[in-house]
Amino acid sequence: MNFPAVRFINYFIVASVVLFSAGCAVSNSSKNAPSQTSAPPAAAPVMEIYEVHHDGRINVFYDRDLYKEFLSVGETPFRLTRIGAGPNGETLVFGLTKKDKGNPDNIDVIKVYDNSMPAPAEIYAEMQRNGRIYVFDNFDDMKPVREFGNPNLFYTEIGAGPNRETVVYVLNEKTKKNRPDALIAKFKSMNK
Repeated sequence: MNFPAVRFINYFIVASVVLFSAGCAVSNSSKNAPSQTSAPPAAAPVMEIYEVHHDGRINVFYDRDLYKEFLSVGETPFRLTRIGAGPNGETLVFGLTKKDKGNPDNIDVIKVYDNSMPAPAEIYAEMQRNGRIYVFDNFDDMKPVREFGNPNLFYTEIGAGPNRETVVYVLNEKTKKNRPDALIAKFKSMNK
C-alpha cells in the first residue's frame, strides 16, 4: 500500500470517530433533555386551614401569615363575621387578606365551610383549642373536634408545639393503624 493511501485511510478513520462521537453526544443530550410533553403536571397546592377557638368565636384562616399575625395580635384587619354560625352557636369569623376583602365569595375555604364546594381529599389544618393544637389532613376529621372538642382517634405528642403545647394529630379509620409520620413532619416543617 502506498503512503498517501494509508494517510487517507487514517484521516477517514479519525474523521469517522469524531463524527460518530459528536452524533452520540447530540443523541444522548436530546435523550436527557426534559421533554415539554412528558413533564408531569404540577401538583395542586394543598388547601391550608387554620382555626383558633377563643371567647365564643371560631376564627378561620386560609393564609398562614394572617393566622400568625392573629396569634400575635389577637385581631385581623379584614374579616367576614357570621354571628351564631358555628356548630354550637359560636360566632364564625373568617380572617381575610387585603386582596380578598372585597370578594370573600371566591375564597375556597369559605366555600368549603358553606358546603357550596366539597373539601379537597387532602388538606393541612391546625386548630388551636383549649391550649392544644389539633393537626389534620382531612376536613371531615375536623368536624367532631369543632363540635365536641375531642377527636375519636388521635396520636398525641405532649409539649411538641411551638410554645410547648400538646399537639394532637387527628386520625380516622383509614389512618388509625400507623403513626402519622408524614403529618408530624409537615407540622414540624410549618412550625420551625
